[in-house]
Amino acid sequence: MQSRNSRLNSAALRGAVDLAAVKAAGEAAQKAEQARADRARQAAAGGDTAPAPYRLVLDVTEDTFEAEVVQRSAEVPVVVDFWAEWCGPCKQLSPILERLAEEYAGRIVLAKIDVDANQLIAQQFGIQGIPAVMAVVAGQLVPLFQGAENEANVRKILDQLIAVAEQRFGITGLPAGAAGGEAAAQAPRVPSDPALEAAHDALDRGDLGGAVRAYQNVLSDQPGNTEAKLGLAQAQLLQRVEGMDPQQVRAAAAAGPKDVEAQLQAADLDLVGGHVEDAFGRLVDTVGRTAGEDRDAARVRLLELFEVIGPEDPRVVAARSALARVLF
Repeated sequence: MQSRNSRLNSAALRGAVDLAAVKAAGEAAQKAEQARADRARQAAAGGDTAPAPYRLVLDVTEDTFEAEVVQRSAEVPVVVDFWAEWCGPCKQLSPILERLAEEYAGRIVLAKIDVDANQLIAQQFGIQGIPAVMAVVAGQLVPLFQGAENEANVRKILDQLIAVAEQRFGITGLPAGAAGGEAAAQAPRVPSDPALEAAHDALDRGDLGGAVRAYQNVLSDQPGNTEAKLGLAQAQLLQRVEGMDPQQVRAAAAAGPKDVEAQLQAADLDLVGGHVEDAFGRLVDTVGRTAGEDRDAARVRLLELFEVIGPEDPRVVAARSALARVLF
């Protein structure tokens, strides 16, 4: 389990696509349920074993990032506020975030990171300007916004984050200061699906052909299984890039803007490398400059890459709008 957590952490800090994310949704829901159950047992025991109140605003450093952000994100969405003492807009935004963290009463936790004191984290997240606000849910990085925002807009963004965390990962957070209580004890346990676990294991082992077949088997019985769809899209992506020569692919794409196959391959490499917007933009442009079967091939590949990232991701939402504009 330690190696998986490390992989999730490093991928999130690079801002890259986490190709182990297919396992995160199911595991995160189970971890969140387990954490709630543990808190309920501690509350029932009482006395010295009762847990400390649930802190809603945290000052996080490089030393505490793993525990306070990555591990905590298995139980509650963690909003990360990158700030500095000299930053005027930060002084406007941070009080809004802190006030809303208290108001949301445990549905989110706010992690405050001073970029001057924690330059490594800021570099790993690719922070180029502050204030910058991101979130971590089940070890997965979710970009939110950069620059100052008014309270109404921040509230809308947090509402969307909370909905995504619950719908995709089963993460609902905890009431502020609560130890779990009766509601936690009654939280439904996420059942294990042996077929889905076998597909996940094949993906972890690098058996991409086996993973594709296993996910397809799950979808043949459960066509609406979102986790299996995500896993299949990721396994197929890894299959496509396996054995590619990145330099040759990128050179071919640069030399042939209308060479659809070259653009498809370059987009796959972009996504695996964490350049999500570049991958989407490349395919949207390809759709716009082609017609017929070529246009359809680019459109279909773009939809496949949407599956890898997840439909709720803001980058997917923006790319869908861009695709609609070039199609219609």
